[in-house]
Amino acid sequence: MTPDMQDRLQEQRYELKYWLDEAKALRVRQFVQGYLGLDEYGAGQPDLSYPTLSLYLDSAGLDTYWRTINGDRNRYKLRLRYYDDRPDSPVFFELKRREDNVILKQRAGVRKSSVRTLLAGQLPAPDHLLNPNDHKALVALQSFCHHLHQIQARPKMHIAYLREAYENPGTNDVRVTFDRRVESAPHHHDALVARSPGPHLVFGRTVMLELKFTGRYPDWFRDLVQTFDCVQEGAAKYATGILDKGEDWALDPHSPERVLEEFLSADSFPGLFSSSQPPSP
Repeated sequence: MTPDMQDRLQEQRYELKYWLDEAKALRVRQFVQGYLGLDEYGAGQPDLSYPTLSLYLDSAGLDTYWRTINGDRNRYKLRLRYYDDRPDSPVFFELKRREDNVILKQRAGVRKSSVRTLLAGQLPAPDHLLNPNDHKALVALQSFCHHLHQIQARPKMHIAYLREAYENPGTNDVRVTFDRRVESAPHHHDALVARSPGPHLVFGRTVMLELKFTGRYPDWFRDLVQTFDCVQEGAAKYATGILDKGEDWALDPHSPERVLEEFLSADSFPGLFSSSQPPSP
């Protein structure tokens, strides 16, 4: 069974993010282990971590990226979340929304064989789902596809990292994760790969700590932050990767918009512009 196969989704939660160096992350790990148990998928894994893979979708104008960069209080992102590149393992279509300080997530477990047809525009149906009788998942998939078509989103970036996770056994009210080696790479097709060639290491060797809770802020979270002098930071994996490398890095060079842009550039019309200063594309 892969992570998220069991329904532990925190549909409405708060997320606080902090950047740690590895030495501090190991001390924080010991502190967290006094309150929460290791996620079962990390047990027995090297460094207690499992690979977490995502394919982010966005519009031709990178609408969801810009909403994050501009700090919009109400925004969303579209991603496919999976854990390996085996064709028979599941993929989760996730619509993650922020409304002020609250994170709202809808997720549908989908068969990998259905990914291509859904991204091509086919209407969601029960047989696309891991569980055809899961009405809640069908509603989530319909909502995802509505937003997908609304902005004409297509695959843009592949994000991969190693996740070490802790939670309360039997409940999902509190969760703590450590994310390491966050890699980002342009990805403009619907193939769900384990790793993209030449990825960008988004946060370097920094460890991203996330404190997630659904109700009251736990007192021991406050103790953790004070004890280890943690400073809250913004850390959007998708947006930061593009911000580091530039929008051109994220855009598909074969898209109609980019082909037209290149066609209209000065280099496409030699002799029509003065040699002193060709216009910017």
